[in-house]
Amino acid sequence: MKKMDKRLRRLIVTLSVILAVATIVGTLVVVDKIITSGKADEISVEEAQTLVDTTLDDLPVNRAGGAIKVRENTVVSVNSVEARKNKELVFHCTYTTLNVSKAIDKDKIKEVFSSADGAFSAVMGQIQAENAINDAIAGADTVTGEIDIFAYETRTDGVQIYLSYETVNIVFGGILDVQDAIYATTEYVDSDGITHDISRDNALRDGCVGGIALDNYSSEVPDTSTAISRRWNSFKDEFHRNFIKDGRWKYLAKGLGTTLAITALALVLGIFIGILIAVVRCTYAKTGKLMILDKICKLYLSIIRGTPVMIQLMIIYFVLLLPIGIEKFPAAVICFGVNSGAYVSEIIRGGIMAVDDGQSEAGRSLGLGYVPTMWHIVVPQAFKAILPSLANEFITLLKETSVAFYIGVADLTQGGLKIRSVTYSNFMPLLAVALIYLVLVLVLSYLVSLLERRLRKSDRR
Repeated sequence: MKKMDKRLRRLIVTLSVILAVATIVGTLVVVDKIITSGKADEISVEEAQTLVDTTLDDLPVNRAGGAIKVRENTVVSVNSVEARKNKELVFHCTYTTLNVSKAIDKDKIKEVFSSADGAFSAVMGQIQAENAINDAIAGADTVTGEIDIFAYETRTDGVQIYLSYETVNIVFGGILDVQDAIYATTEYVDSDGITHDISRDNALRDGCVGGIALDNYSSEVPDTSTAISRRWNSFKDEFHRNFIKDGRWKYLAKGLGTTLAITALALVLGIFIGILIAVVRCTYAKTGKLMILDKICKLYLSIIRGTPVMIQLMIIYFVLLLPIGIEKFPAAVICFGVNSGAYVSEIIRGGIMAVDDGQSEAGRSLGLGYVPTMWHIVVPQAFKAILPSLANEFITLLKETSVAFYIGVADLTQGGLKIRSVTYSNFMPLLAVALIYLVLVLVLSYLVSLLERRLRKSDRR
């Protein structure tokens, strides 16, 4: 009954925590959505006009004479401002500009290329092409119309204009269409009776575009979200870029499998080595036999426990095993198994030596020899005492295998580093590796605690 009450209390506490977290997160999401989707504050026509003029003035590149000429002859007048939801503003405008796309059609572009006087792929050719484009713009007719320019009220930079490709193209008289047409012209042109292949002649194209170039502008809708939404969106983008895109999560999955395989095999090898060494040392301590083997075991323990596991790994692989052709994975298993064996042997030896000598004497009095006494009486009692310590050694070994990437083993740590090398992101891949290790350790620790409780119950019986 007490056990059921304790489990019920744990369940109630767990559900309460989950409900509290869900409530907080839900409230933040709802508040954030209300704030973000609200109606933008209206601004005056004069403020909108200043914002439009400033934004358009920043578009032409300094040396782009043709684009500057278009801007000088472009007038955009804001007639009214409409505030919409999602912090969106619409500037209803009329515009007058030069009809660049009509003045510079495909035939005009070919004519410009042909008028380069044979100065193809040279600075002079670029200058002549740029001057020809500028002259064509200077003689262009004007065109008028109506256009809606969109702006958004951001929480960090105030009102920002959203310039789409279509908006810039219309306001500047089709100048972007002309740029596209210039780069799309890949035919042969004649100049001074000579046919020139301009399919790869970027010099002339750069000259033509140089006269009408516009500065880089962002066609992305300004972010009107709150700080919470921006951080959440940034987190989602980082998560997708690091793990979802191109299936990069598979690096972690494969690495996790390799890490668990190394840990399991190294533990088996470590237990085997540990048992042998513990038997040798306990035999010497109880009977005085196997003295030479005992000294060898002590030397092994001193070396292994006195040097870092990373140095042992590199010595075992690069110095001992690589010259004879042994691969990285078995080298890692051998290294961590040998390292774990030193600690396992002391755990086992401590457990055996902790069993009262009276147990051995009782076995002898029953006519059992040394080995049967150890196997049937001492070892079972010692094993029960050392089982939690062996489980903790497994946890420690799992974490120590993280240095296997130093010799090129594609373990969990190496998987995180591969993602990091592709995305140039430090936080997300390394955090993922740390969290995976943490979850594994927590699960194993929980299993160890269950084992310890089970052993304590059996002791009380």
